[in-house]
Amino acid sequence: YSKLAWLAFLIAFFNQVSGINAILYFAPSIFTLAGFDKSDSFSASFYLGLVNFAFTMLAIFLIDRAGRRKLMMIGSFGLIAALGLVSYCFHLQESHAAVAGANGVVNNTDGGYIIWLLMAYIAFFAVSQGAVIWVFLSEIFPNQVRAKGQSLGSFTHWTLATIITFLFPAVRTHIEGQYIFMFFCGMMILQLLFVWKLMPETKGKSLENMERTLSMH
Repeated sequence: YSKLAWLAFLIAFFNQVSGINAILYFAPSIFTLAGFDKSDSFSASFYLGLVNFAFTMLAIFLIDRAGRRKLMMIGSFGLIAALGLVSYCFHLQESHAAVAGANGVVNNTDGGYIIWLLMAYIAFFAVSQGAVIWVFLSEIFPNQVRAKGQSLGSFTHWTLATIITFLFPAVRTHIEGQYIFMFFCGMMILQLLFVWKLMPETKGKSLENMERTLSMH
């Protein structure tokens, strides 16, 4: 079952290196970094949660209609675009700060774009990876190893979530925002390749037929 184990590991790996938990957990500090005061940063974080909820509901509606792989393809393209543009906005802010001789906190012109781009990021994540991972993990393993396979995916997911959550505050103080989001964007390019080349479609397939389908994939 090594092929199935790799599929479970990789979808869980890419779920976390998208930066989702770092962004959700530390959204107020990210918005502060983008130039907003503390109260506005917490307000903006609320809207991220609202978008996350709304698009998770949309994913529940779409996942058996569009299919898991199609949602992952759409989500990957959206995440690449959103993260790349967030990185570029942070680059513009840091460039403007250097020109102005400021101390790293600049006007909200580019910060306003960052809010909307992060909302788009959350929307694309929620409608793809956020929902697909748990369905996919439950479908790819045959019954005799299903519990162990799902445990592998969950263990990978939450281990990486823990590591990234603990590392992110230290990383944020030593590395500029543009490079952090550039890294997440690069990981999503790799996720797109994973979905395109390796991820099978599990929509409409019974658990009994899944092992045969994956062995031919």
